[in-house]
Amino acid sequence: MILEKPKFWDQKISIYSILLFPLTVFVLLFIFLKKMVIKPIKFKIPIICVGNIYIGGTGKTPVSILLANELTKLGHKPVILKKYYRSHRDEHDLIRTNYSNLILDRDRMNGIKKAEKANYDAVILDDGFQDYKINKDLNIICFNENQLIGNGLVLPSGPLRENLKSLNNAHIILINGAKNIEFEKKILNINRNIEIFYTTYNPINMEQFKNKKLLAVAAIANPNNFFNLIKSHNLKIKKELVYPDHYEFSEKEIKNIIHEAKINNYHIIMTEKDYFKFKSNEINSLNYLKISLKVENYEKFIKKIRKIYDKKN
Repeated sequence: MILEKPKFWDQKISIYSILLFPLTVFVLLFIFLKKMVIKPIKFKIPIICVGNIYIGGTGKTPVSILLANELTKLGHKPVILKKYYRSHRDEHDLIRTNYSNLILDRDRMNGIKKAEKANYDAVILDDGFQDYKINKDLNIICFNENQLIGNGLVLPSGPLRENLKSLNNAHIILINGAKNIEFEKKILNINRNIEIFYTTYNPINMEQFKNKKLLAVAAIANPNNFFNLIKSHNLKIKKELVYPDHYEFSEKEIKNIIHEAKINNYHIIMTEKDYFKFKSNEINSLNYLKISLKVENYEKFIKKIRKIYDKKN
């Protein structure tokens, strides 16, 4: 079942957070016991984890694709590994369209073994920071400026998969958005050795949406991030349609959306991830907002990534 994210997760502490906090205590205890009991397994090839502690919508997949393409340009042979979920086919299609090497497996450990047998020289885990069975050579944790850590609480009273102190095990932080000194201080108080980089999404086909009335469709974890990106480039959204993350549109729903756009003279705009759900229904007249991911201090960032090969040799 796919559920919508509770609004109180991104607000100041609410009555809902307080009522759910006893369950959060059990979650924290469970995480603590897992970390105590599980001994991480090391692998022959480097393991780069692109993860998060805020649940969903932090941009892990675009970062994974960027890393895979950049390492390939530098002469390496990485593979992106995702844990298989049937409902995440939109992300699978997104990766395959932008990078050729993808392994899907219900068990990440088994997926890494497949990568080793296939002679890949690195595995990029798209998600998996909370998979404590795997020893990662590099942990990259993603945040978005609009949510950061929400109310700062762990599930279910907040949106965090685990406590912020888990950043002790991270090496790089990527913050999508504007510089935030206060948040940087919070991170560095936990882990002085961590390196912080900022990223931005740059639309590259904005012209085709200019001076048009837009019907914006989003079935992602944080749809407002998408809508705000559109508005920040002075595009006019006439209506927003929001669905849960990884939502699988029925053929009837797709036809209804297209019909609504047609009768109102709207131009549909959506994310690339959502586009694949529409495309699978053989509707070829639609377009999505194409974006490129930019990392500030890019050379320093890539240099940090490449060091994992030196550590393994």
